[in-house]
Amino acid sequence: MSKMNMIQALNSAMDNMMERDANVLAFGEDAGYFGGVFRVTAGLQEKYGLDRCFDAPINEAAIVAMAIGMAANGLKPVAEIQFSDYIFPGFDQIVSELSRLRYRTAGTFTAPVVIRTPSGGGIRGGQTHSMSPEAFFTHIPGIQVVMPSNPYDAKGLLIAAIESPDPVVFFEPKRLYNGPFDGGAGKALEAWGKHPKGEVPENHYSLPIGKADVVREGSAMTIVTYGTLVHVALAAAEQSGIDAEIIDLRTLIPYDIETIAASVNKTGRCIVAQEAPRTSGFGAELAAQIQEDCFFALETPIKRVTGWDTPYPHAHEWSYFPGPQRFIDAMREVLEA
Repeated sequence: MSKMNMIQALNSAMDNMMERDANVLAFGEDAGYFGGVFRVTAGLQEKYGLDRCFDAPINEAAIVAMAIGMAANGLKPVAEIQFSDYIFPGFDQIVSELSRLRYRTAGTFTAPVVIRTPSGGGIRGGQTHSMSPEAFFTHIPGIQVVMPSNPYDAKGLLIAAIESPDPVVFFEPKRLYNGPFDGGAGKALEAWGKHPKGEVPENHYSLPIGKADVVREGSAMTIVTYGTLVHVALAAAEQSGIDAEIIDLRTLIPYDIETIAASVNKTGRCIVAQEAPRTSGFGAELAAQIQEDCFFALETPIKRVTGWDTPYPHAHEWSYFPGPQRFIDAMREVLEA
């Protein structure tokens, strides 16, 4: 075991897979020589050469298109989109080509493509570097969508994504790269080295795509969330003294409705939370499915905690970000309804 932050864990995952399988390669804007804007691919070009870790042009459509062509010809590309806000020039390729390759060829071709991209706010990135666009991709049949909340999960899930024969869009909450974040805007950075999920094996391991993690057991209600908000939900439960059960989805598509339903059927109350804007967010899908599966167990309506239906503001970031107080208010409302 080693102490790793999320950047180091993701780097270790790619290093492990590139060492094990010569068909695995990594590329993206500044992902080669410089090692990526967040340094996630640092050292890979030096170790594996220019053919297996290289810089791409500033053209997201081309990055995705190259990855599709590589995968169709037997390679396993891990493509980096520098910020998830800039993934949309490649969106047509993802929807029209990548997601359908297995289907349209009746299984003759698969598309083992991983698209890594940092997402979310909390770093004062403003409207063009803070987006959480995961819901767009959960609507596309044929795409798996993953968002880890800690280094241990990040490495295990990225290895599983690279080993998958089908495409994965892998969102990395950039606010969690260097440490867990409980939503306290003025607090000093906490390092992953002090957190149990910062203990990461150096060798190869994988975690199953589609399996959630119950990160806190409780009986008063269930909170279902993912990414940065897992840590905010944990902080809110501790601050409020409310005995909430908290589920970290880890994988959005496929999502683990069995674990969610078992918890909601036990607690009878539920909050779903996302950093993204409220309308048509992934939380709405969760709420609908939970309503279908747990209707007779629910004591109160399902409550959503989300971002607002605006671009991510720079000056008012902490008014937008769903912090602990928004969770606590929702928790009390659910209990008192």
